[in-house]
Amino acid sequence: VFQILLKTKEQKVSPREIAEKISKNIPANECIEKVEIAGPGFINVHLRKDFVSKQLSSLLMNGVQPPAVGKRKKVVVDFSSPNIAKEMHVGHLRSTIIGESMCRLFEFAGYDVLRLNHLGDWGTQFGMLIAHLQDKFPDYLTVSPPIGDLQAFYKESKRRFDTEEEFKKRAYQCVVLLQSKNPDFIKAWELICDVSRKEFQKIYNCLDITLIERGESFYHEMMKDIVKEFEDKGFVQVDDGRKIVFVPGFPVPLTIMKSDGGYTYDTSDLAALKHRVCEEKADILIYVVDSGQSVHLQTVFAAGQMIGWYDPKVTRVAHAAFGVVLGEDKKKFKTRSGDTVRLMDLLEEGLKRAMDKLKDKERDKVVLTAEELKAAQTSVAFGCIKYADLSHNRLNDYVFSFDKMLDDRGNTAAYLLYAFTRIRAIARLANIDEQMLRKAAREEVLILDHEKEWKLGKCILRFPEILQKILEDLLLHTLCDYLYELATTFTEFYDNCYCVEKDRQSGQIVKVNMWRLLLCEATATIMAKGFDILGIKPVQRM
Repeated sequence: VFQILLKTKEQKVSPREIAEKISKNIPANECIEKVEIAGPGFINVHLRKDFVSKQLSSLLMNGVQPPAVGKRKKVVVDFSSPNIAKEMHVGHLRSTIIGESMCRLFEFAGYDVLRLNHLGDWGTQFGMLIAHLQDKFPDYLTVSPPIGDLQAFYKESKRRFDTEEEFKKRAYQCVVLLQSKNPDFIKAWELICDVSRKEFQKIYNCLDITLIERGESFYHEMMKDIVKEFEDKGFVQVDDGRKIVFVPGFPVPLTIMKSDGGYTYDTSDLAALKHRVCEEKADILIYVVDSGQSVHLQTVFAAGQMIGWYDPKVTRVAHAAFGVVLGEDKKKFKTRSGDTVRLMDLLEEGLKRAMDKLKDKERDKVVLTAEELKAAQTSVAFGCIKYADLSHNRLNDYVFSFDKMLDDRGNTAAYLLYAFTRIRAIARLANIDEQMLRKAAREEVLILDHEKEWKLGKCILRFPEILQKILEDLLLHTLCDYLYELATTFTEFYDNCYCVEKDRQSGQIVKVNMWRLLLCEATATIMAKGFDILGIKPVQRM
């Protein structure tokens, strides 16, 4: 404020005078106990304890409320988006996990969310796949071909495409016949897509991912209109038979039609953009795609603005970019033989490691039934894989390490899941059930006299503003940092404030401090909602 006044006002005002004016003019209200001016440029605001206490009671009675975001907007999130006939690999893992979590956040905040899987299900690679299918399973139209390993099938057809001239010619003819919608070729295409789809679905089931499939083929019919629209408005140049569009401020033009009359990724991405803003009427459009696509996407977005599909002041189109996954050697994450890591292998390895960890701690011997052990295993394995990804700033590359993510110390899902289970057990061990807690929430005043109670109470109430910030910058690691801070603040509180007092000799419960159990409950409620947004499933016993 001082800096602004310096430029606009003649007479000088000191920062301290400004601070005094502000604090004098704060009206009496229910939130603020007092304000103090500190040093030359700060106003310290002290909250009223009864205000914080009331907010916590409201949280316990009404559940976690989302931040207020105004009118209900339509959000389209494009994420996961693997390619047909190729395995999902670790790069798809990041897009899938980050995209799912963003959708959950926007849904919780009350937006209308459309979750789209922009599958690579159209294009020249289908020529060689269909030609290979015809050779290998000539009766594919009547007998469903037993393609077990699509990855191997893809590699075989690619090898033939690269080495057999005859096969290559046939592959190109197959593309033409597929694009002209010949029914036999459409059938072959559908068969190949189906095999892939089943493989993807196994991964989505493991990670609890919900998506609507809308691949490149969905936009195929719209592409000729896109080319015509750019031509009609005078944006197209012809270069060596290709139709290209230069977008001001971007060095590389978009190629919207190849010299052989085929379309490109540029065309399908433009068609998808137009459909999403003009037909789906998205207010917010988020592409969860790796950073390598940044220039391409920014060029496509700028072309959409140039031709008048949307105004960035009205419609928010964002690229939520993310870095690559690295191995522990800080190089691109690969198997020993140098192949990309198959996602399914990775998830299975996670399950195995989580079970080893639980058995290490002898949870299988006394503590858990077989069902509980299995639930804890999947909760820890998939929770840790998701959390390790989401707790890093998505813009950075991230090092994938099972040892780190399964460590139950530090900012990991293993630690948080365990902390959550302990918090939930406090009331259970004091024989306080949910009904008693609900009654207490209505009748008890939450006393926040101890400094650790006060610190925890304030921390709990920061949850909506954390979510508000992520809705703006789309950086989910902020939520992970907050949950970790909440868990450590809770531990401080628990170590210093008795919730349940027991007789030293007999171990009998002498006294239950109900307001403190309510603080435990409020902490667990927030953690549960945080986990839900991150796509992590806690368990009651661990």
